[in-house]
Amino acid sequence: MKDTRGPTIERLVPLGIAILVVIAFLPALNDGFVSLDDQRNFIDNDAFRGLGPTQLRWMWTTTLMGHFIPLSWMTLGLDYALWGMNPAGYHLTNVVFHAANAVLLYFIARRMQRASGDAFTDGPRRLTLAAATAALLFAVHPLRVESVAWVTERRDVLSCFFFFSSVLAYLRAVERPGLRARWYWAAVGLFVCSVLSKATSMTLPAVLLVINAYPLRRLGGPVGWRSSAARRIYAEVVPFGAIAAGAALVSILVLHPPAQLSVASKLAVSAYSLVFYVWKTILPTRLSPMYELPQAVDPLALRFVACYAIVAAACVLVWFGRRRWPGLAASTMAFVLITLPMLGIVQNGPQIAADRYTYYAAPTLAIALAGYVFSFDRAVTLAASVGFGAVLAVLGVLTWNQTEVWHDSATLWTYVAGIDDNSSFAQVGLGMLAYDHGDMDAAIGHFRRAVELRPSYDEGFNNMGNALVREGRLADAVESYRRALALNPGFPEAHNGLGSALAQQGNIPDAIEQYRQALALRPVYAEAENNWGAAVARGGDFASAIEHYQRAVASDSTYADAYTNWGNALVRLGNFALARAKYETALRLRPNDADIHRNLGVALAQQGRMADAADEFRRALAIRPDDGDLKAYLDRATNAAKAPRTPPP
Repeated sequence: MKDTRGPTIERLVPLGIAILVVIAFLPALNDGFVSLDDQRNFIDNDAFRGLGPTQLRWMWTTTLMGHFIPLSWMTLGLDYALWGMNPAGYHLTNVVFHAANAVLLYFIARRMQRASGDAFTDGPRRLTLAAATAALLFAVHPLRVESVAWVTERRDVLSCFFFFSSVLAYLRAVERPGLRARWYWAAVGLFVCSVLSKATSMTLPAVLLVINAYPLRRLGGPVGWRSSAARRIYAEVVPFGAIAAGAALVSILVLHPPAQLSVASKLAVSAYSLVFYVWKTILPTRLSPMYELPQAVDPLALRFVACYAIVAAACVLVWFGRRRWPGLAASTMAFVLITLPMLGIVQNGPQIAADRYTYYAAPTLAIALAGYVFSFDRAVTLAASVGFGAVLAVLGVLTWNQTEVWHDSATLWTYVAGIDDNSSFAQVGLGMLAYDHGDMDAAIGHFRRAVELRPSYDEGFNNMGNALVREGRLADAVESYRRALALNPGFPEAHNGLGSALAQQGNIPDAIEQYRQALALRPVYAEAENNWGAAVARGGDFASAIEHYQRAVASDSTYADAYTNWGNALVRLGNFALARAKYETALRLRPNDADIHRNLGVALAQQGRMADAADEFRRALAIRPDDGDLKAYLDRATNAAKAPRTPPP
């Protein structure tokens, strides 16, 4: 009888890989949204919620937070349609895409390792082991956690799904001349999808050139670099290069990066990042969601000089060993090329490095390592299987633990502060937690500590201003907002906060000017529109105030404060029936708000509906039972409801 165990096992391997990856990331399904971009991207963002024409138009035009990622937004819109704002569904989608990426990498690794030499021609078992090991070394490594467990990084797992699919389609085109055109153009189309999910996948053309050199050997060596055969390879890559150039141009236009480092500092950061990523791949401990960039980068500091030496030594080793170990040379080159856009050449953000920046590049090292080890004889292969099994078990435990770090904002920022007690970003994160719990003293303390650690931290000053406003310390708040704006004049939240503080001081003209500047920087900004409306309402211009409230709810249909203020303005204009409708809308959004119940009661009383008004005052008192004013409202409404009505003459 024919032995069919081999093919059966091979068919089960991809499923096994997917299951192991899902198990390693199971804690992510209990994670929530965190106050690290998730707040602005999802919690405060009504625009992505769904896949209707309005949402799709926004997804294909927005550059929120400096990214043009329409396909990523579409998957998030689908998540909203399926799960609402339950974060478990969003995390499930991330985990599923990551598991799919591991399976795709398995098939890529099989083709590349098989093409690398004769070591894998003695049967499928060794090739299957090598490819599966490469896929799992990539997928269950704790450096992947940031990309998978952070909902904001949907763009990583989705873009890489199309990136890997494009590579696999390209390899199929090379393998199957009869279907070459079909697979080739599929690869091009998938690459378009990849850059529309996240532009950092733009390095694919360079990766394809490396793959063609090794392991495919369609470039260099006997083929040469200038032959007609080589020129055909270059022509193949041209469409990919055009797409990458377009993605790079769009990124430059929408990114709005912060102030850039000097050339020497960029080289220092780049060398440090390269060494950091390789070291953390080997020893993935003390991983952090935030590795802060030093306020001043000294290119001659010892740690940077050490990194120059390590990078230079690695380059020399790879160059002189390129013929003996071509796989090492190819994987090293691919690793550098893939990480190049994220190494600090264009500084984007406050981090010197980030775990997520290894997501695209890590497979190059995994494929090379597994392929090399399993290319030896049977005894070495057996020992390697045991060794890699132990390594993967350890990585799986570390990944599970690291995934739990992203459980919620409190866990996240407490962990970051434990890793680095001088982290200004951890201080701001902890300050925001205290702010949300109403502990303004603690919040101000954390924000003050943050700006002491990083005097250029505009967001720290802005958040401190918000807390000072809540404390009623308006003069101090104004000073804090002005410090934030001196550091970053294009900071719409700081303009809005400053406007609110000035309005509470009675300086309405200057407050309105701040709201105008905030909206010039961010035309769709519901809070600034609402605050502008409240400012003009203070001056008695209720009709103009209503126009701003209308724009606020057009920007955010879930903004209860704008509906409440709209109702208040209508009451002042004597339109009690319409005011009642606005209050009722606000209560559907925020049913346990005593002030809205009170305002609705007042509007009902103005219409002579005293019994209904008394009911609203009772609801307000149930929420705030010690409020003497509410008790007085209820008594008056109850007495008026009992009073006999005078019959008409």
